[in-house]
Amino acid sequence: MKQLATIILVIAAVFTVIAGCSKSPETAEKTNNTLVIGIDDKFAPMGFRDENNEIVGFDIDYAKAAAEKMGKEVKFQPIDWQTKEAELSSGRIDLIWNGYTITDARKKKVLFTKPYLKNAQVVVTLADSKITKLADLEGKVVGLQSLSSASDALNADPIKSKIKTVTEFSDNVSALNDLKSGRLDAVIIDEIVIDYYMTKEKSTFKVLDESLAPEEYGIGVKKGNEELLKQLQTALDKLNEDGTAAEISKKWFGEDKVLK
Repeated sequence: MKQLATIILVIAAVFTVIAGCSKSPETAEKTNNTLVIGIDDKFAPMGFRDENNEIVGFDIDYAKAAAEKMGKEVKFQPIDWQTKEAELSSGRIDLIWNGYTITDARKKKVLFTKPYLKNAQVVVTLADSKITKLADLEGKVVGLQSLSSASDALNADPIKSKIKTVTEFSDNVSALNDLKSGRLDAVIIDEIVIDYYMTKEKSTFKVLDESLAPEEYGIGVKKGNEELLKQLQTALDKLNEDGTAAEISKKWFGEDKVLK
């Protein structure tokens, strides 16, 4: 009887394994149909958390609309922005999509869609600061997001050698908080980002007329994945054609800023 019981248990275990395996194709299909998008969840108004801790923003709405055109689901994965390209190349995310500036250095690491928004790196100070031009940054303490295009823009400008200290932060929110507390004299930041914050705190900041560098945002795709890039670009083009991209832009910026 013991042998019979053992045989029955073995047979039951085998059927359990087979049943489990029969479900795996469905699970794999669902996974393959999901786009995992790497974001900086403190990068308003492109992608950030609202008062309910929900991830919202222009890029969030834009990505959802593109995924719908592609017939895919979407998952937003907050990442350390300093390791974004490594996250992409490892396959942990499928796209870098959150105010991601197109640069020649990044083109060597990722595939880019066509640019969809114009931007610039600008200098922001407190509203009552005596800093009025780039030259006034000499001897000052300046903050910026680590490994961002703000860093590239500052490094390319002659004023960099005259700045007393450059302090790097994991995100722009931390840099702006240090500016407000007086620990920084200025912050180098995306124009689109500071424009958003100035609508929230109108009397707190001012932006210098001189910008450091014009730039454009694109979406990063893993090298070698030309098929995904093609599908995504087709979806983005359709969003332009049917007016969806313009509607999303007006929601977040009050006007249609999307490049055609």
